[in-house]
Parts: sequence; structure tokens; C-alpha cells
Amino acid sequence: MGLTYLHTMVRVKDLEKSMAFYELLGLKETRRHESEQGRFTLIFMAPPGQEDRPLELTYNWDGDDALPSDSRHFGHLAYGVDNIYETCQHLQDNGVVINRPPRDGRMAFIRSPDNISVELLQNGDALEPAEPWSSMESTGHW
Repeated sequence: MGLTYLHTMVRVKDLEKSMAFYELLGLKETRRHESEQGRFTLIFMAPPGQEDRPLELTYNWDGDDALPSDSRHFGHLAYGVDNIYETCQHLQDNGVVINRPPRDGRMAFIRSPDNISVELLQNGDALEPAEPWSSMESTGHW
């Protein structure tokens, strides 16, 4: 049996706000599909060089009352980063709350505008613990 990973889909309430969030993580739009009949837009976004493993943002033009208030049943998305401290600082500088700071130099959690939990993991070995991250408390749910 051959199994090929295709993509992960998340529903979004505000397409522009959600795209801007994922762009902060380094994802770029790779393709788009708009359905006039179905009244939805699909945006596929991926890190450069990983276009074959995209995140699919599904936006329903007429709104989506079926979106849960807390997407914890979904689990989370996970991305490896080259420097977790620089990534978290960049996100924080752009208004993203670091829900679980990288106190261990290895792992952090943030939330998308649609409340999707996103795990950030340091590529390779953990970085040495550093301030302000080492003593930063967690915020909200992650």
C-alpha cells in the first residue's frame, strides 16, 4: 500500500488575517482555487521548497458558523524552525501571543487567528536556555 501525505486543511474566518499569520511563519501561497458555485476559496500555503506539503486554508464566502470556538479537537500544526528564539521574537513583534514560550530552547506554541494551535520546534538540537524566554510564563491554552 502506497501512502502519500497531501495536505492539512483548516477552516478560516478571515482569509486575509489568516494568510498574514501563516506568512509570518514563512509560508507562501502556492496555489488558489475559487469556486463560485460552492462559494468557497482554497488557499494552499507552504514553506519555500516544500510546496508538495501544503497547508490548505478553506474560506467559506458566506461565513462558517460551524467553526468551533476552540479548535482543540484538531490537535495542532507543527513546523521546524532554524532559530526558535528569533522566530518567536519575530512573531511577538508582529502581535502574535507566544502561548507556550520556548523556555527549553526547543519548543513553543502559538495560536492562529482561527484558534488553531501551532507548535514550533527547533531544528536539530535545542538552543541553550535564554532570557526573556527562560522565565516567561505560559499564556492561555496551547
